[in-house]
Amino acid sequence: MLAKVGQKAPDFTMSTTENIDTLDHVVKLEDYQGKWLILFFYPLDFTFVCPTEIRGFNAKLAEIKNIGAEVLGVSTDSIYSHRAWIKASKAEGGLGDLNYPLASDITKQVARDYGVLIEEEGISLRGLFIIDPESIVRYQVVSDLNVGRSVDEIIRVLHALQTGGLCPIDWQVGERTL
Repeated sequence: MLAKVGQKAPDFTMSTTENIDTLDHVVKLEDYQGKWLILFFYPLDFTFVCPTEIRGFNAKLAEIKNIGAEVLGVSTDSIYSHRAWIKASKAEGGLGDLNYPLASDITKQVARDYGVLIEEEGISLRGLFIIDPESIVRYQVVSDLNVGRSVDEIIRVLHALQTGGLCPIDWQVGERTL
């Protein structure tokens, strides 16, 4: 099953950094029932563009949670690599503390199911999916490795989806829908 807008999101089960010390937390799609989920894939830990996005989501997490959504970052790196990256200092290329989990898709099956896996490299493209409270994919954007995403645009789209209305180009929160 490949992720498609308007259809049920592919199930997943992955280990996360939710408990950074024990790494014993496992997340499933069903854990997000009743909530909106911003599920984003990034290529690799300890790289250059990825930390800007991960920190960007962290900086806007309160706003995201305020509108009933959760964030889950995913790469094909191991859970141990995620922990090392979070715990490393920023001077060493580390992330620092995060207030949302990173998940390990070490088998690469989740990236494959969401259509973002670069098979020959074993890493994912920059894929982002907004999944509604009933586990339906409502938005997806997939881009090449070199360009980071805009967290503000993702929040704008999430607000637009939550209106249930028709939102024209550049629609902003507080504006009327069509």
